[in-house]
Amino acid sequence: MEKDQLFSVFSIFLFSLLFLPGFSTTTPEPQYLVLVPFLIHTETTEKICVQLTHLNESVTLSVVLEYTAWNRSLIRDVITEKDVFQCVPFQLPKWNSSLGSPEVFLLVTVKGPSLEFRSRKKVLIQNVDSLVFIPMDKSIYRAGQKVQFRIVSLDENFRPLNEKFPLVYIQDPQGNRLFQWTDVELSLGLTQMSFSLSSEPRQGTYRVVVQKASGKMVEHTFDVEEYVLPRYEVSVKAPKIISIMATEIQATVCGKYTYGKPVPGLISVKLCRPFQFYGSSCYGKEGEALCEEFSGEADIHGCLSQTVKTKLFQLKQTEFQMSIEVEGKITEEGTGVELTGKASIEITPVLSTVTFEKMDTYFKPGIPYFVQAKLVDSFNVPIVDAIIKIWVGQILWNVENTTDEQGRVQFFIDTTNFTEVSVSFEALYKEGDWCSGNWLEAEHKRAYHIASYFYSPSQSYIKIVPISKILSCGYTHPVQVYYVLNPGLVKEKEVVFYYLVMAKGGIVHDGTHVQTLEHGQTKGEFTLNLSVEVDSAPVAQLLLYTILPSGELVTDSEDFMIENCFANKVTLHFSDAEGLPSSETYLHISASRNSLCAIQAVDKSVFLLKPEAELSPQTVYNLLPVKSLKGYHYADYSLGEKNMQPCMAAKNIVVDGISYRSESFSYNEGDAYEILKDTGLKVFTSTKIHKPEICPEDLHLYSAPLEYEEDNDEVEADDLLTAFTSSEEAAAEAEETEEIKTSQRSFLPETWKWQIVTLRSAENPEVSASPDGLQSKLAMAVTIPDTITEWQAGAFCTSVEAGFGMAQTTYLKAFQPFFLELTLPYSVVRGEDFTLKATVFNYLQHCIRVAISLALSSDFMASPVEKEEDSYCLCANERKTVSWTVIPRSLGEVNFTASAEALRSDQLCGNEIVETPSRGQKDILTKSLLVVPEGEEKEVTFNSLLCVAENAQPEIVSLKLPGKVVEGSARASYCVVGDILGSAVKNLHQLLQMPYGCGEQNIALFAPNIYILDYLNKTEQLTEEIKSKAIGYLVAGYQRQLNYKHSDGSYSTFGEHSHLPGNTWLTAFVLRAIAQSRRYIFVDPKHITDAQAALAVMQKENGCFRSTGSLLNNALKGGVDNEVTLSAYIIITLLEIPLPLTHPVMRNVLFCLERAAEGEVHVYTRALLAYAFALAGKGDKRKEMLWELDKEAVKDADGSMHWQRPGKKEEKVDLPYYQPRSPSAEVEMASYVLLAYLTTQPTPSQEDLTAAASIAKGLIKQQNPTGGFSSTQDTVVALQALSLYRAATYAKRGAGASVTLSSEEGDPKEFQVNSSNSLLLQCQVLPKVPGDYKTEVSGEGCVYVQTTLKYNVDPHQKDAPFALEVQTVPRMDTGPQVPQTFQLVWNVSYTGHRPGSNMVIVDIKMLSGFTPMKSSIQKLERQAEVKRVEVSGDHVLLYLEELRNTSQQFSLTMEQNFLIRHLKPALIKVYDYYETDEFAVAAYSAPFPTEETELGNA
Repeated sequence: MEKDQLFSVFSIFLFSLLFLPGFSTTTPEPQYLVLVPFLIHTETTEKICVQLTHLNESVTLSVVLEYTAWNRSLIRDVITEKDVFQCVPFQLPKWNSSLGSPEVFLLVTVKGPSLEFRSRKKVLIQNVDSLVFIPMDKSIYRAGQKVQFRIVSLDENFRPLNEKFPLVYIQDPQGNRLFQWTDVELSLGLTQMSFSLSSEPRQGTYRVVVQKASGKMVEHTFDVEEYVLPRYEVSVKAPKIISIMATEIQATVCGKYTYGKPVPGLISVKLCRPFQFYGSSCYGKEGEALCEEFSGEADIHGCLSQTVKTKLFQLKQTEFQMSIEVEGKITEEGTGVELTGKASIEITPVLSTVTFEKMDTYFKPGIPYFVQAKLVDSFNVPIVDAIIKIWVGQILWNVENTTDEQGRVQFFIDTTNFTEVSVSFEALYKEGDWCSGNWLEAEHKRAYHIASYFYSPSQSYIKIVPISKILSCGYTHPVQVYYVLNPGLVKEKEVVFYYLVMAKGGIVHDGTHVQTLEHGQTKGEFTLNLSVEVDSAPVAQLLLYTILPSGELVTDSEDFMIENCFANKVTLHFSDAEGLPSSETYLHISASRNSLCAIQAVDKSVFLLKPEAELSPQTVYNLLPVKSLKGYHYADYSLGEKNMQPCMAAKNIVVDGISYRSESFSYNEGDAYEILKDTGLKVFTSTKIHKPEICPEDLHLYSAPLEYEEDNDEVEADDLLTAFTSSEEAAAEAEETEEIKTSQRSFLPETWKWQIVTLRSAENPEVSASPDGLQSKLAMAVTIPDTITEWQAGAFCTSVEAGFGMAQTTYLKAFQPFFLELTLPYSVVRGEDFTLKATVFNYLQHCIRVAISLALSSDFMASPVEKEEDSYCLCANERKTVSWTVIPRSLGEVNFTASAEALRSDQLCGNEIVETPSRGQKDILTKSLLVVPEGEEKEVTFNSLLCVAENAQPEIVSLKLPGKVVEGSARASYCVVGDILGSAVKNLHQLLQMPYGCGEQNIALFAPNIYILDYLNKTEQLTEEIKSKAIGYLVAGYQRQLNYKHSDGSYSTFGEHSHLPGNTWLTAFVLRAIAQSRRYIFVDPKHITDAQAALAVMQKENGCFRSTGSLLNNALKGGVDNEVTLSAYIIITLLEIPLPLTHPVMRNVLFCLERAAEGEVHVYTRALLAYAFALAGKGDKRKEMLWELDKEAVKDADGSMHWQRPGKKEEKVDLPYYQPRSPSAEVEMASYVLLAYLTTQPTPSQEDLTAAASIAKGLIKQQNPTGGFSSTQDTVVALQALSLYRAATYAKRGAGASVTLSSEEGDPKEFQVNSSNSLLLQCQVLPKVPGDYKTEVSGEGCVYVQTTLKYNVDPHQKDAPFALEVQTVPRMDTGPQVPQTFQLVWNVSYTGHRPGSNMVIVDIKMLSGFTPMKSSIQKLERQAEVKRVEVSGDHVLLYLEELRNTSQQFSLTMEQNFLIRHLKPALIKVYDYYETDEFAVAAYSAPFPTEETELGNA
């Protein structure tokens, strides 16, 4: 045995010599023990457990919670009994953050005539927070549908809270607030709300936002898309995992309709193992992966299965990814509809894995150590009848008994003779192989575990045996306990064991167990019955202990997993598992009496389209802030404590002539304190719970570390105030129906049931009670919708007595054995024709003869694709598809009604007699399709600021249309918002809707956050939500901007790695923005001084600045590039920081500008000079500049004012009231002039404000729907100016304004605008275009009104600044069973007057019935010129960094997913991102005839 091992062997022996007390039977001393969770929640019942033993006199027990300014007594009792154990409930009021840190002190005092105990420690006070969640009927919607949601609020015990929410609102993908509700109150913790989407909603992700009274937000998202519900599901069955030794794979693809029947058709399957890194581009898909394909017709079960040999996939090689991707595609017979399913097979080199289960952290000498190991193979399947080798320390334990049917071995190890301070455990099944090169090694994973010695000065221990399974609620579960007690200390015939059960961070149960020691036997076992109820879930922490006469606390704890259960037992079921469409059945619900229940039933197809994380017990339990406590850490708080017991000096001990020194205790060694701490209990006690510590002066002799925690809770009273003031404050966080002969199916909802019912018999006489009166039941008659599908239903209930409960999901199949289905696309362009397919299904067990017809309508023309027959034969499990070529005539929703009738006939079907169904002989089905106008969509906005004034005249908007508008395409909407910056506030992250591609774009998105924050702060409208969001953008933007900094302090578009010098304009822009952001975020002062120094170097002798570097966006400089303009911009930056006018740089640049102002100055430069002189306090110069600017201003008839660049040609428009989009520089000019008018001391005069109002009115006309403007710099400056103007004119209080919109068509519409909804966007679709509309405003204040007109025109353009050539190339691998695909190829170059464009967007609209292939999107993303690719609805957007006069080529592959004939051309539009009026448009068509093409085998 080595010396260090010998040292360890003797350790425990030496500890006994040093620290064990004598075993004499002295009189036990009085002891006290107080246990309380370190985390105490307010406004809820908590418990504090007290134990006093061996008292020989009456004592007073006092437990006091000490706040900074006042104390609160929790317990004050006179104890006269000798032994006391009790858990006392208490409740704290809501914690007020003004009291200081939630870390407070708990003082425990036990005082009698001759004894006194006192202990004082920190605990953490936390206010309880409600558990709020937002269930929705589904997660995806389309235009015009009703969005339905509920708000549920529960406390931590799952009891309903009638919470009141100040605000609930809906936010669209651009951040606009579309709907809002204020002061929403819940009843029994529940409310139900809804709203309808418009006919043209934005596609993307929406949010339901619920604001609590505390200001916290709870959100739930849903998507709005264009979609057609899938009728069937494709499932791919393959092993989830295979080993590298596998020789074959079984792959099965099945198709099943939502009503459970198999899908007939062609199934194709592909298995691919991709290369580890992207393979060769020379050989197409062959260079990307190793693939195997097979196909065939579906069998009678709708499946295709095949065994694939793995040799092709080279499983043992490392050059490939460790997975095989399986894709199954089913083309439905008759309709040609294709759906795809996917699965992934993981490849593992691990052939077997041994794991230890439920192994204890500590071993306790004399207590059997429980070892459980499990052996599984690559598939995680237990390996049975296998021998596992186990090493304990250096000793091999050969387990002779083999693994059971679960792959487990279990046994106990006798620890009586364990002498090490820690023991290692290792389990092995087989040795692995070693391979070199690119070959994978076959692995057999071992298990490792280390158990540390558990310290007890008397060698007394308790062990709770763990239970590996999840315990069910409502039952009592036996828990086995082992104990070993020192016989020299225990002389009584009985030992009392005390236990506590903790859950969700609190003490929920307590009790005792009295164990009789027969014949003085102090070693044994007993069973403790653990009662499991809802209050114990989800984790029950059992603490068991006893106190020895010597004062030692002997303890153990164990965690037991509890099922996620609820007290309110809710059940839901239908009377029938299957029913006919339009027939009646009953829906039965049962719950605790007086419950309020929310029921829903949704078409299973919705979940196939977009699987939603359904509401489940797990999702509700996941809302709990605390499931179990571990240690003294919560959120950002740590309440650790030091061992305050006196340390012990190390001593020399001589054994057999060898001198040893007692070693310090192992860092991982356990003691009673660690057990108590692990349950999250603070311990106030006189008992012995700590292992000894060696005094610090002796520690240099040893290498074992001592454990020191962060804080010391034992603080003297004089230190109380210091402790409180130094604490940092932080935030925590059927019956069968009568026979029917005709079924007309038109009620085809996606959500069938969405209702709230009460189970109070006083309110609903149909409610009945259970025999014991505890449960209430209700049977509701319901009519099954017309959809042939499976309905998925669920319910949850709340009650005062029982709280929350959920029912298991139940299902109802809506089915009839003879029915009709229609296949049609979501939308087509007017003038296109498509194939409408009607498929009749016969699931009867006999033949029928069917007549199929399509009802005529003036909305479309239809002609049969094939010769029509009077009737068709359909035998059992057969189908028939009949097709029509349809040309829609009307725009909007067009309905199609088809019927299938089973005829009485004497004519045979083959050799079988035709029978007629006894019911449902005729099935009629109606479905709709959206018809959209042809041509290119145009959007025109009319913005105005309307203020209440005496004798104010109504504002008239005459919506006229230009010539050659596509017939029927015009539509318009009218929106009102109370704040001119409302849209900007909601769109901080996407004011310009650009990617974070470079230094210019980043800083342009960064700066508006500052001005919005300034404005909302000044007007007292700044909410925590907006503040948090804006500051988050600032922090992220600041960090990104530093990527573009040069070593000299300057900034450039792509940073120093681009090897181009920093740009003076951009450096000033960045300096201005980050300096102003210091009001809200931390900015390193070095970045400010570095940028100032970089600019100072650029100053010439005459005081002006010279320009260096280049910009990606040339519009950033306002279109004027000279030293005076640059110098004016820089001095504005320096003045806004601010830099003193006495600074040499400031004096010199002012000299430059004052001289320049005396000569000819460009109007853009003059606007900059006006603002610069205003900031510098040079009032005369400011007035002079403004006087000159006023002479050059363009003053419109509506009182607005703007400026134009010299020589600009007036744009001709044929739309009245339409203000053409001004170039970016002209928006900047107006913004700088507005800033100049508003920047004067002490405040702007009434004359200044009048002029400012005219300029603001002109600027508002130029705002886009997101609140920004056309480019970067103009958006930044305009928002700065408008926020300053709005702050100067904002009135916080007032009656608000009423806006009335009227026309000759329809009733007037009134909008109410006040301070509570000033950020709400209120919109109304206008009934007629063209048309005249009148707006009148009454009340107080101003409102911002935006009218949006949309229409389509035939694409036509002259003098385009881009050359755009488009061609389409058919793919050669298409065939009769393969969808039509083609390649769209376009060449584009810049032909404008500049050397190159700014950032360019290429917008490709899909042809009707086509979608882009994912692989071609990925190929585009890999092209160097492409910075970003987006797929949005039926558009693909390409972001290009720049275009020059050299042509660049791009391509995109499109795949047909629905047959449309006479396809209308689609458009490709290329435009400059910053100068959107610079664009080119081209049309393209499919490269094959779309009049005769068929899909599949239809």
